[in-house]
Formats: sequence, structure tokens, C-alpha cells
Amino acid sequence: MNAPNLSFSKLDFSCSPFLVIWELTQACDLACRHCRASAMPDRSQSELTTLEGRHLLQQIKAMGTSVVVLSGGDPLKRPDLIDLVHYGTTLGLRMATIPAATARITLEVLRELKEAGLAQIAFSLDGSNERLHDGFRQVPGTYRTTLQAIEWAHTVNLPVQINTTYSRVNFSDIDAMMALVAKLNIVFWEVFLLVPTGRGKELEGVTAEECEQLLTTLYECSLHSRFLIKVTEAPHYRRVIMQHRPASPPRQSQTHGSAIPAQLSGGMKPVQAFGRKAKGINAGKGFCFVSHLGEVFPSGFLPISAGNVRVSPLAALYRDSELFQRLRDPSQLKGRCGRCEYREFCGGSRSRAYAMTGDMLNEDPGCLYEPKGTV
Repeated sequence: MNAPNLSFSKLDFSCSPFLVIWELTQACDLACRHCRASAMPDRSQSELTTLEGRHLLQQIKAMGTSVVVLSGGDPLKRPDLIDLVHYGTTLGLRMATIPAATARITLEVLRELKEAGLAQIAFSLDGSNERLHDGFRQVPGTYRTTLQAIEWAHTVNLPVQINTTYSRVNFSDIDAMMALVAKLNIVFWEVFLLVPTGRGKELEGVTAEECEQLLTTLYECSLHSRFLIKVTEAPHYRRVIMQHRPASPPRQSQTHGSAIPAQLSGGMKPVQAFGRKAKGINAGKGFCFVSHLGEVFPSGFLPISAGNVRVSPLAALYRDSELFQRLRDPSQLKGRCGRCEYREFCGGSRSRAYAMTGDMLNEDPGCLYEPKGTV
């Protein structure tokens, strides 16, 4: 059945994800230390074709989903990126992409993406200086390339998002990073907490105590920043927000535990979509990930497949698979997550639970909160 294209607040996550990420390719010329895909320079011959990709976008639209992010690897490794952006836009989808900081990014390419209808572009910055960022990406010059690309995006009026992944490598850089992003005229800062998967298995993550400190710092930053803040793979950011503002919902500002900025969410006010009583997006719940081979995962960081879009409709895999249904059922959660009074809003990182314990429904090792009682 086809689901209507509803606003976030009215969307039934058992029927439709608010956001679908499609990994166009795993090819990338960088060798980032945290890369979940363990990306390599060359493309796979088994990637979804342009025709299959168009059919996938049609299915996403029919499900009632609003937002599609074309990721990688480096999506610019696909010569049909601009065509896919244009096609998704003509369907009424809000299209975004996350290119790697390589010589493939030029002012002309960004202009073509804008003209094709791209709603937002994201760039990764994992350090406030060249030493940290280039060391993380393992290719010299990526820091300067990223800053140049941000300037070019502003030139063609493309809203810019910055993605930052925190691990032991750059945890101490948070204050300097906040100062940098404040100067970059961005609309959205997405902060990722490392999940030890792919090449990220070789990195040390932050402790639960440090994660709590980071989330509190981000909340404080959100109170005066001009950009939106989202935290990925630490959904207990919602709990931190609610603990700091227990008497009222967040104001119409920059404080979202699972959010999409107004540029991609149809202009809805943040408090309407992501206030205290809003449902939180999580792996398999309002969110799904389609790999370059067509495998459908609850998250790119949770490598358990529900099936392949070459065999089964995306809607059937999202709505009816046992994997996705279990992830959307908070009564399935174990340990502290299962007892937590915030489980409907948070639910913990299912990806981290799987990566660190082997059980996607286990409690999130990245959260230190002790529930007040049973739910």
C-alpha cells in the first residue's frame, strides 16, 4: 500500500521512515579511520544501477518518506549523482548528499547539484585543525579542501551541514570544534559518537562518562548557537535535553536528539517536530539504510540485513520484517534500556549495543544513566 507524504509529527514509523539513506557506492579516495564501510578507491560492479536507483527513489516516495540522503563512500564517484538528485527532486523528495573532500568537489559541481534541486549538502570535519582532521581522514589537504568546499556551497546558496565523529582521537577538541563550526555559517551540525564497526573497530571510543559530558556540552551549545544540532548513535541526548528542561519542551531552537533541519523537513518548526513529546528516530524506527548492493539495514552502523530491494519491495522490508518490527518495539529492549523511563524517546544506540555486545537489543554501553524504576 502507498503511504501519504505526511509531516514528521503525523508520520507512523511502523509504516514509513522519515529518512532513508542510500549508500550510492563504497568507493572513496580517502581512508578515514572511523569508516563503517571500510571504503576502497574502486567502485563495485554490483552497485545498484541508475535504473534500479530511480526505482528505489520511487519506492521511497510511495512509502511517504520525505528525506533521502545520498551517501557513500564518496557519492561523487558515481557519474549519475546529479541525475539521481534531479530525479528524486522531481518526485517531490528532499535530496541531500555527503561528498568526500577530494578534488572531485568543485564550484561547478556544487552549482550543478544546486540546479538539480539538492536541498542540502554535508561535509565532514573531525577536527578544528589540519593535524587532527587530516590525521583522521589519512589524506593530507582534506581540511583545506573541506573549508574551500563550504565556501563554494555558500556561493551557490546550498545550505551546509557539518558532520563530526567523536572518538578518543578528538574528544579533547570539542571546545575548539564548537568555535570553528560557529564561524562557518552552517545550518546543521551532526555529531556522531563512534560505533566500533568497519575501520572504526581500530579506534577507541569515548567512555559513557565522557559521552554524558559531551552531550551536556552540546546541549549548552545549542542554547545560543545559530545552527541546529543533531546527535547520531547517542540517542540519550534526548534524555539529557529533557533532564535539563524538565518543565517545558525545547524552545524553537537548536536542540534535537533525532532531527532533520527545516531545509529538509518541509519548513516545519523544530518544536512541532522534535519537542518533548515527539517520537525519537532510531535504527529501524523512522530510519533505514540501503547499501550500494541494495541490502536494507536498520542503520548503516547496524549491519544486519532485512533483505534486498532487488528481491523484495523496500516497504515490505521496512514494515513487515521481523528485524525492523523488533527494533520498533521498546518492550524488546534489555537491561537498563528496557527498564528506562526514557525508552520511548531514546531507546539507546542499537548499533553500539550490537557492535559491543553482539545483541542489538542489549543496553547501550555508551549510556551511564540508571533508570529510576521499571516502566
